[in-house]
Amino acid sequence: MDFIKLRKNIYELFFIILGSGIMAFGTSFFLLPNQLSSGGFSGIATIFYYLIGTPMGTVILLLNIPLIIFAYFRIGKGLVIKTILGTTLLSLFIDFFDKFPQLTNDRFLACIYGGISMGIGTALILKVTASTGGTDLLSYIIRSFKPYYRSSSLIVMVDIVIVALNVFFFKDIEIGLYSAITIYLMGKMIDIIFEGIYFTKVMYIVSEKYEEIAKVIGEKVDRGSTGIYAKGMYTNQEKMMLFCVGTRNEVAKIKQIAVNIDNRAFIVISNAREAWGKGFRKNA
Repeated sequence: MDFIKLRKNIYELFFIILGSGIMAFGTSFFLLPNQLSSGGFSGIATIFYYLIGTPMGTVILLLNIPLIIFAYFRIGKGLVIKTILGTTLLSLFIDFFDKFPQLTNDRFLACIYGGISMGIGTALILKVTASTGGTDLLSYIIRSFKPYYRSSSLIVMVDIVIVALNVFFFKDIEIGLYSAITIYLMGKMIDIIFEGIYFTKVMYIVSEKYEEIAKVIGEKVDRGSTGIYAKGMYTNQEKMMLFCVGTRNEVAKIKQIAVNIDNRAFIVISNAREAWGKGFRKNA
């Protein structure tokens, strides 16, 4: 049991270090030199960095201290210990990388690569239920009070206010426009890492030839179908609707099969956030 716990701790530590390093890399080499912000405490720290020359990592660490103390009493020491570790590592990495020259002066490139780096790093840290403080830790605190509260909405509002402050202090509207791209890309990268790149599609097929369609789908695409009894409210007729899940490439084949068998088939295709079970992702 102790070995399993040790392995888990090493696993979490590895991802906290890796995630913090990647976040710091994106911040120090792309965002900070170009006065861009990814929102949160890093946006506030950017202002202090340029106004009074305070190291960005140091400011981030100082801003997080009151939040960490509050989280300790509200959430417990488990998350707080990992947050202290993540916040400290991020601050140290940022101040270390800041000693090296920036990689580009092009704000467009900086917002793209900075956003991607921040998204990857943040996702790796969130995967082990850790945090680097700031709005991440704030979301945990909010959920401790309101488990079903949409804390993401509040976080977005905070990020908008902080980016607006960057625009105000630097008197450059382009900072806000590029920072918005950074925040968007950051969110997208987090989604990709959490959900994977193998997006799943759901198909609903209504046809009188449902048995033949289901059989061919199984033979040619190797996907199962589920028959769902349905009723057309306009015609008042009972029908069978096929429910089928597949990858993006498989959906095109399934659609073609259905149309070839019944060109009057009614087909609806939608995105599925995740698919678990036989033929798809499984628990480790």
